[in-house]
Amino acid sequence: MTLLLTRSDLERLLDPADCLAVLRHGFTAPPAETAPRRVVTGLPEGSATVLIPGLVEGIPAYTVKVNAKFPGSRPALRGVVCLHDLRTGELLALLDSATVTAWRTGLAAALGTDALARRDARTVAVVGAGAQAELVMRGLASLRTIEELTVCDLDPVRATGFAERHGASLGVPASVAAEPRAAARAAGIVVLATWARRPLLHAADVPPGTHLTSLGADEPGKAELSADLLDGARVVVDDIDLATRMGVLAGAAPAVLRAATTLRDLLCGRAAGRGGDDEITVYAPVGLPWQDLALSWAAYRAAAHAGVGTTVDLLA
Repeated sequence: MTLLLTRSDLERLLDPADCLAVLRHGFTAPPAETAPRRVVTGLPEGSATVLIPGLVEGIPAYTVKVNAKFPGSRPALRGVVCLHDLRTGELLALLDSATVTAWRTGLAAALGTDALARRDARTVAVVGAGAQAELVMRGLASLRTIEELTVCDLDPVRATGFAERHGASLGVPASVAAEPRAAARAAGIVVLATWARRPLLHAADVPPGTHLTSLGADEPGKAELSADLLDGARVVVDDIDLATRMGVLAGAAPAVLRAATTLRDLLCGRAAGRGGDDEITVYAPVGLPWQDLALSWAAYRAAAHAGVGTTVDLLA
């Protein structure tokens, strides 16, 4: 039997603190021997993406994720995560991939942000008020104190709603900025989660000591940060090879490539993080298959315990 888990099922089952813990375990566990693969094929109005295989030491399952990414649609991302038994290949569950992707991307980004931002950084700017930014804020709020929030989005109504919602939940002042430079000007932490194909921020827009988390540079042709900004920053990614082929390191200067490191090495103590209070740091993940597994397995086990979801026999 295969368990079907919808968005509402997953929102009911997943807990940010538990998910942060399983993601931290995934970053610090020995890497899988099988290299992660991310296949992206362009389509007239969007793209088709496949992430394989999701593997984490200690989890007796693997994932295959299939996404349709169409920026002009609402929602822009739709698809499914297939959770398989690692020993037999049995299809254990089918999960809504938009929810899994938002949770694993946002919360993994919160880990990277907290690891790299100055300890006294308490002002946050969000550029792109979508589902991934929602989860970054939820994760970050559980990891450090936030005292002020500024939000920028192409849709001012969405920006206002995001600011009001998170300002109220945190009990902090929250405002809306008209454009990314204004949002980033006074923030110690800047989170970008957009579909941008041209840089939104340049070196002159970012004060010394700022940390930037860029979630939009996850496919060829997408970019949120300029080359001159990256040239002067400490850049951390989730996978050097993938980030070089299709992420923030694609076309980066040789010095940036040589200095780049991974969040895994940072969290395991094999690489240094921030070099000083004036250093600009960047965390720019592409997104890895094992993160889908970490969240999917946590949801699957929670669903089995709570009796949530619908079972079907796809072989009937």
